[in-house]
Amino acid sequence: MDVQAALDAIDAHTRRGDLPDGLVFDAVRVRLIEIGEAVKAVPNEVLAGEPDLPWSEIARMRDHLAHRYFDTTHAIVAATVSQDMPELRHAVERLLEDTSD
Repeated sequence: MDVQAALDAIDAHTRRGDLPDGLVFDAVRVRLIEIGEAVKAVPNEVLAGEPDLPWSEIARMRDHLAHRYFDTTHAIVAATVSQDMPELRHAVERLLEDTSD
């Protein structure tokens, strides 16, 4: 799943540096855009397998990051990476398990 690859890339970027580093921030932002785009392509019946995740908010964040990048604060991206990514990763892993059965 593309979401899992983007999550792995974000982990790799943040191991190389912190978000205040402009290159790391931009790399993470692009991967968050990829996650939102990938989520938009996942059928709703698959996403329904993880109803506690705010899938529409994830997709809308993609739109915000892609079209309003000057309005994107480091705090929003940092909170997404530290607080939301672990839950998203677990949900994606469960969805992948469910679809492989």
